[in-house]
Amino acid sequence: MMVSRRALTFILLMFVVGLNLRPAMSSVAPLLTRLQEDAGLSPAAAGILTTLPVLFLGLSAPLAPLLAQRIGSERALSVALGLLASGLILRGLPLQGVLFIGSAMAGVAIGIGGTLLPGLVKRELPESADLLTGLYTMALCFGGALGAGFSVPLMQWLGSWQLSLMSWSLLAIGALLLWITNTSSTQHAQQPISSPSSLLHLLRKPLTWHVMLFMGIQSSMAYIVFGWLPTLLVDRGYDEATAGWTMAVSIMCQLGSALGAPWLARLGKDQRPTLLLVLLSTALGLWMLLIAPLAWKWPGAALLGLGQGGCFSLALSLLVLRTANSRLAGQLSGLVQGGGYTLAAMGPFGVGLMLQAGAGTATIAWLLIILILLCCGFALLAGRKQQLDDQTGELLVHNG
Repeated sequence: MMVSRRALTFILLMFVVGLNLRPAMSSVAPLLTRLQEDAGLSPAAAGILTTLPVLFLGLSAPLAPLLAQRIGSERALSVALGLLASGLILRGLPLQGVLFIGSAMAGVAIGIGGTLLPGLVKRELPESADLLTGLYTMALCFGGALGAGFSVPLMQWLGSWQLSLMSWSLLAIGALLLWITNTSSTQHAQQPISSPSSLLHLLRKPLTWHVMLFMGIQSSMAYIVFGWLPTLLVDRGYDEATAGWTMAVSIMCQLGSALGAPWLARLGKDQRPTLLLVLLSTALGLWMLLIAPLAWKWPGAALLGLGQGGCFSLALSLLVLRTANSRLAGQLSGLVQGGGYTLAAMGPFGVGLMLQAGAGTATIAWLLIILILLCCGFALLAGRKQQLDDQTGELLVHNG
C-alpha cells in the first residue's frame, strides 16, 4: 500500500513538474510579432530570443547528473524549479537585456529538470518507464499548449506583454512548493555518477549517436514550431490571436499521441514503425499548415500535433528503453539531451536568419520537410531493439 501511494505521489509530481517545462518557450511565440514591434527586435534578434532557451537547455543538460550527484536528484530538481521561476520573472522586468537573460535562465532550468526526470522515472517505476514517460510528455505538451493559447489573452487581460510573460512564474512557484513538500522526506542516496571516461564509453557507441541525432532533429522541429509557427501563420494572413490558438490546438493534439505512442510502439517488435508514422504525420501537418490552402488549417494543426507529440514521447522513451538501469538512463539522458538540444537550437535561429534573408513561408516549410526525411533515417537506427548494459563491468549493446 505504501509503495502504491508513493508511486501515485511521484506520478502526480512528475506531471506537475512536466507542466512547467514548456510554457517558458511556447508563451513567447504568439507575442513575437508584438515583441518585434515594441522592443524593436529584428528577425535575427527574434531568432536569438527563440534559440536561447533551447541552446542553454542543451548546454545545461549534461550538468544535471553532476548536480544530482552532489545534492541529490530531488534537491537538484528543486533548484531547477527555483531557477525557472526566477528566469520567468526576470524576463518581464523593464531592464535592458533581461528578456534574453531570463530566457537563458529558463533554458538552463528546463535542461536540468528535463534531464533528471527520465532517470527518476526509471528508478521509481522501471517496468512502466516507457509508459510513464508518455504521461510526462503529455504534461509537457499540455504546458506548451497553455503557454501558446493563453499568452495573448493574458497580455490583453494584464495590459502588457511583460506581465503576460512574468505570469508563468506562478505556475513554477506552485510546482516548486509541491515538489519540496512531498519529497523532503524521501531523499535517496545517489548512485555513483558517471566519470568522464564512462561518458566517453557511451559516446563510442553508435546507438548513443542514433538516439541523440533523432532527439536533436525532432526537437529542432518542435522548437521551430514553438518559436516561429505563429509568425509564419501571421505571414499567411492570420491575426495574432488566431495564430496563437492554431498553435495551441496543435499542441493540445500532442496530448493524445504523447500518451498513446509508447503504447502503440509496444505492439511491434521494436519502435521503428511507430517512429516513422509520427514523423510522416509531422511532415504532412507542416505541409497542410504552411503550403496547402488555408482550408486545411485545422487538419494540419491536428496532424502536426499528433506527429510531434508522438515524436517527443518516443524520443524520451528511447532513453529508458535503450538502457538497462536508472544510472545508465541518467547518463544517456544527459548526453542525448545535451547534444540533441544543442543541435536543436540551430533550428529556430536558422529560421530567423532565413526570414531575415527574405525566404518565404513555403520555402521554409519544404526545408523542414526535408529535415524530417533525414530524421526518418536516424529513427530506423534508433528504433531497433537494442539496449546499453554495463552489468558485466564493460559497456555492451545487447540486441533484442
